[in-house]
Amino acid sequence: MCSSDLGDTGLERVRSLGSGSLSGFEFGGASLREVDLKNVTWQQGTIRALRAERAGLTALDVRSVEFTGCELGSLRWSRGKLARTRFDACKLLGARFADLTTSSVVFTGCKLDYAVFDQVRASGPVLFVRCSLREAVFTGCNLAGCLFDECDLSAAEFGPGHYRGCDLRGNDLSAISGAHHLKNIVLDQVQALQLAEALVAELGVTFPGG
Repeated sequence: MCSSDLGDTGLERVRSLGSGSLSGFEFGGASLREVDLKNVTWQQGTIRALRAERAGLTALDVRSVEFTGCELGSLRWSRGKLARTRFDACKLLGARFADLTTSSVVFTGCKLDYAVFDQVRASGPVLFVRCSLREAVFTGCNLAGCLFDECDLSAAEFGPGHYRGCDLRGNDLSAISGAHHLKNIVLDQVQALQLAEALVAELGVTFPGG
């Protein structure tokens, strides 16, 4: 692993994310054709403006890391853990997150259109704030206690899973699918009508003479 001197942030600037373990690091400004990492541990770091045409991340242990302004094409992130981690203004179109355990993870201002969240387990709160999640799919996830705030959920699909206490206030739910799976969630009163509208569309109900 190559590295330079400590920067103004007090984090060690590294030239490669490499393999093994990184702690107290800063990496950024790279444009790569492909990122393929397995069995890596990242702790207390910052990854800025990383751009990759393809990204495969497997069995990573990520703790207290901030991703800022990253663009990861065809991201496939499977297995591993994410804790106390933040994604800010990242472009992760069509990303697939599978078999991940998450705790205290925040997505802010991210583009996650067409993303798939498969078997993602939130052992602590996960927040989506002002994110675009158009046509995103959630299947087999445990999102109990999570929060979506001011997100675009147009045509988002919520499959079977656990949603108790998931806070969906502040979002338009009229165009989602899988409304019948959203049991024990938290809503504003006006959203009950939106959820009913989504369910009616999903069931193909018609109103003769209407």
